[in-house]
Parts: sequence; structure tokens; C-alpha cells
Amino acid sequence: MKRKGWVLLAVTMLLAACGSTGIVKLEENRYMVSEKNAKIGFVTASEEKASVYRQANEYCAQQGKEVKTLNLDMRNSGFGKQASATLEFKCVAANKEPA
Repeated sequence: MKRKGWVLLAVTMLLAACGSTGIVKLEENRYMVSEKNAKIGFVTASEEKASVYRQANEYCAQQGKEVKTLNLDMRNSGFGKQASATLEFKCVAANKEPA
């Protein structure tokens, strides 16, 4: 029974170390979203980058607009560090250029 408690605690702590801020408004038409993930070993933050861009694109698309990146900060995981990506962006009018 004690072992189950330790396993549950470990899983809960791991899940708590992962997550997203969701879209946060910084000021007029300027937003931020951040994602972090507790990964084992030294790996890139490419999944977190994809996640923040998916969230930003969905948010802007709801307004009929598209994402304009203002700043992207990526940190790879390593010893004592979590993989993370933070995107600052604006929603701008969709570019209607012919293909």
C-alpha cells in the first residue's frame, strides 16, 4: 500500500511540472504563451515550441487574424532544467497574397 502512495506522489509531481500558461494578454494586442515539460535527459524544446505556436495560431484564427512573432525564447532540458518555450506575439490581419 505504501508503494502505491509513492508512485502516485511521483506521477502527481511529474504532471505538476508540465503545463502551459495559456494565452496571457500583456498589453494592447500583445500576448504571451509559455509551455514547459519535465523531460528526462538533454533534449530540445521543439515540442514546446510547436505547442505555443498551435495555441497562438488558434487564438488569432478565432479573430480572423494570424500570428506575428515578437519574441521566441526556447530552453532545452538538461540537468535540473525543464524544456520550455515562451512566445510573445501579436494578432495581425491575415495576409491575402495569391499563392
